[in-house]
Amino acid sequence: MDILPAIDLKDGVAVRLTHGLMNTAKIYSNEPWQVAKEFENMGSKWLHLVDLNGAFAGEPKNLKQIKKIRDNCNLKLELGGGIRDEETIKRYVDLGVDRVILGSIALKNPDFVKQMCKSHRVVVGIDAIDGYVAVEGWAQKSTMKATDLAYEFASVGVEAIICTDVGRDGTLSGVNVDFTLEIARASGIDTIASGGVKDIKDIEQLLATKKVSGVIVGKAYYEGTLDLKEAFRLAN
Repeated sequence: MDILPAIDLKDGVAVRLTHGLMNTAKIYSNEPWQVAKEFENMGSKWLHLVDLNGAFAGEPKNLKQIKKIRDNCNLKLELGGGIRDEETIKRYVDLGVDRVILGSIALKNPDFVKQMCKSHRVVVGIDAIDGYVAVEGWAQKSTMKATDLAYEFASVGVEAIICTDVGRDGTLSGVNVDFTLEIARASGIDTIASGGVKDIKDIEQLLATKKVSGVIVGKAYYEGTLDLKEAFRLAN
């Protein structure tokens, strides 16, 4: 199981949100690239990046910091936040991003996602509120069940699905293992848990399922409730 430490970018700095609300942003670093380097030194293979401004604007807004991160570490990068067209995907790939995360567009235009899978490394981000897909930077709840959307991408070349329980995100209340397993069963592809991770018990619970391919760690690291080195040791 991969541990994917996260850096959320807002106005060029590294922040964490609670429930995805922009007005809850807490700044953890003015130099996100230094945080990425710390993750690499701890033994991480991946870095999960989110352009929060881009998620709301529908276009890249933190390119300068993303380039700085790419130039200063050898981690594999996955990035999401406001990716709506292939031009943006190519821009990120040219910048050195290894794979892109398609979220809101996956609900609005699943055919676009399927098309992009033919030429790019694509991860689908399914963010849910009470089991229904959240869109537009988590500002809205759709009428589509998260499991139904996961099933839509069962065999189209999507590399993985990141499933986030918005209600737990940034709360340190514990990961939603059952929801993660529901998404994994519905899609049949690699599924990455996100939202609510608090401590090493969450890592142990996910490992015990033997069906979860990864977990995103954010606030638990920044607030010191999870020993990331220990998490890497367990996962490996």
